[in-house]
Formats: sequence, C-alpha cells, structure tokens
Amino acid sequence: MVPHLTTALSGPLFELEKKMLDAQPAIEFWLRQQWQEHASPFYTSVDLRNAGFKLAPVDTNLFPGGFNNLNPDFMALCVHAAMSGLERICSNAQRLVIVPESHTRNLYYLKNVAVLAGILRQAGLMVRIGSLLPDITQPTTLDLPNGGRLTLEPLTRRGNRLMVGEDFDPCAVLLNNDLSAGVPDILKGIEQTIMPPLYSGWHQRRKSRHFAAYKRVAEDFSKLLNIDPWFIDPYFEHCGKIDFQARTGEGCLADKVAGMLSRIREKYCEHGISQQPFVIVKADAGTYGMGIMSVKSPDDVKDLNRKQRNKMAVGKEGLEVTEVLIQEGVPTFESINEAVAEPVVYMIHHYVVGGFYRVHTGRGPEENLNSPGMHFVPLAFEGACQLPDRSMSPDAVPNRFYAYGVIARLAMLAASMELDETLNEMAAAGKTA
Repeated sequence: MVPHLTTALSGPLFELEKKMLDAQPAIEFWLRQQWQEHASPFYTSVDLRNAGFKLAPVDTNLFPGGFNNLNPDFMALCVHAAMSGLERICSNAQRLVIVPESHTRNLYYLKNVAVLAGILRQAGLMVRIGSLLPDITQPTTLDLPNGGRLTLEPLTRRGNRLMVGEDFDPCAVLLNNDLSAGVPDILKGIEQTIMPPLYSGWHQRRKSRHFAAYKRVAEDFSKLLNIDPWFIDPYFEHCGKIDFQARTGEGCLADKVAGMLSRIREKYCEHGISQQPFVIVKADAGTYGMGIMSVKSPDDVKDLNRKQRNKMAVGKEGLEVTEVLIQEGVPTFESINEAVAEPVVYMIHHYVVGGFYRVHTGRGPEENLNSPGMHFVPLAFEGACQLPDRSMSPDAVPNRFYAYGVIARLAMLAASMELDETLNEMAAAGKTA
C-alpha cells in the first residue's frame, strides 16, 4: 500500500515524467554506457525534492544509514544488487566486517546496521560488526527495537590487516561510518578492500564538488530528453573561509545568496512560476541535517543572532563549519497525512533497491526535513523504481517512482565521477588512497 500523496501534477514536472517514460529504453541504455566508464559506489542514498515544477537531488549520501526503513518485500532485490556489487568490487570476498558510526549507540541506527548485515549474509558473506567505540573491548550484544539483536565486537590490527577480535580476518571492509572526524588510525594503510574508499568520507569530500559533477551529468542527460537542465539540477555556489562565531565571511555569504536568488527569479519568470524563491545554506561537508538554514533574502544571513550562529557554526562530531554550500531551494509539494514529505531513494551498486519518505509534521515545504521530529514511512514504494508502465499515465505510482529512480541514479553517477576526480588528484599529488 502506498500512502496518499498530495503532489502538483501539472506543468513541467508532468511533462518531465512523460519525457522520461517515452525515453525509458534510451535512458537505460545511456546509463548502462555510463557504468561502463565509471564504477558505482557500493551503496548510495539520495534525498530528492519534488516541487511540482522541478525534481532534483538535494543531498547524496555514500554511507546510507536507513536500510531499516526500506520495504522488507524488497530484500531480495537488495541481496541481488549486493551480489552484483561484490562481484565487481571484491569478487573473492568470503568474510566482511561492517564498521558502523562510532559516535552513537542509537538503537534505530544500529537496526539499520543489522538489516545491512542481513542483506550481506544473504549475499553469501560471513559478516561481523567491528566497532570503533573505545568501550567495546569484548563482544557486546544489544537488543534492538521491535525485536532482533546485534553484536558489536572490537576492531584490532594484525600488521596491515584489520581484524575483528583475534580470529576473524575479513576479506573486505564495508564502512557505514562517514569519517566526518577523519580516518581513525586503525583503518589507515590496511590492505583489505574498503567500500566506500576512505577518501569518500566527509573529512575530504565536499558537497560543492559533488554538485559540480552532478551539473555535468544533468547537462548531458538533458540533451537526451531535450529539456532545460534546470528542471533536474539545483543551482549552487560555494563560500569558503566563513566563521559564524567570529562573524567573518558574512558579506561573501550575503552576496552569493543575493546572486542565487536573482538567478532563481529569472528562471521562475522564464517558466511562469509565481512562488517566492529561497535558498538553503548548509555546511559543505557532513550529514544528519546539521548546519542548515533556509533564507529568502541576503539580510537573513546578516547579523545572525547567537542561537542561529551556534546552529550554523558546528556540524557533526562537533567540527567547526568553515565552508558552506549555497543551494537553490527546491520546495516539496508532497505530503503524507497532511505532513510535509520528501522521497529518499536507496541504491546498492547501480540498482535502485527501494526508498521511503522522510516526513516532518513541524516543518514547511521550504524547510529542511532532516531534523529532530522527522519520521519515516517505510512502505512508500509499492514497486521498485525501475519498473515504469507506459500503458499508465506519467504520474501513476510506478512512473512517478521511476522518475525518482532516474534522478537518484544520476546523482549516484555524479558521486562516482566525483570520487574518480578525487582519486586522480591524490595520485597526481603522490598520495595513497
């Protein structure tokens, strides 16, 4: 069963869905060609915003932490996708260790780890969970919400090999830890395959770089559909060396906000959109919805009060925010039971394996939904996002979800290109991966 969605079904987005539906064979061929040239990340999740007139990604996560929110009926699809990814990345793997986030014992997050471990076991691997928490010095079993248990074990080193305890020697390491605080010493220089690679962590990765890659992908893809790339690509700018506490860099930020709002107004005028534009200012690195604000005027980022500065100044792991992304705000016109919602699409290898809706009863369509008070609707997608039905209308459930899956895969392709560029730059600088 699919929750009731309230969505604008007229205007350019309806036309966009129709174009995707008509071009479905060409789209899939184009994507297959792309994956011949670029290796997909092992897994990815993409936050989308559907404005009724625009459908675009607003964040791409290479360490997704919500597998527990997926439709359980899609587990077979997850397992097959994991098998395909392992065959390409580490075909001889028999044993694998998952390294989860080290800052949390959030049981719902750990339920995600348990589901992920279950997928990989079904794919034919022996799986253990190796914790970076210093107080995990022996196997520790935790009871999870709604049943189930998870055992955390200490990570150890034997030479250049990462071990779990004294006897489990994994062939591969799967990170479910985004490395916001940097690479722990125990992970440096190990010889096993690490998925995703260490340089994909937020200690090195930047959202501005990702959306620069996505802009190129969107431009190429838009030629295939003969559409304005703006319909699938949010404008963005980067502002570096900002210090919210010391109140330096505010002028740069205000100028870029003004320029962004002007560009959006021009597009709105071009396409007959009457809404007031807004932009999202957020930390250029990091997750968990920290360091984000929605603004409609350059004045909104000038003379921030203490509470606002404190909110923007610190990201995950308590790290200082010195770089921000100024991103075109894409309002969401989807709702579930009168609460604002946005779709999140999950992929393993380069296959869509499901998704869910992030829902927030206390936020509006122009606000960040990844914040305290959100909840998830796990049964949102009644069918996989790759099974459109051209006998139905473009806005029918499988076709709407197909459009979501296409845009999410474009974002995943951009992430792949982004990581390729980072690796090439590291190689040129003589740095090891």
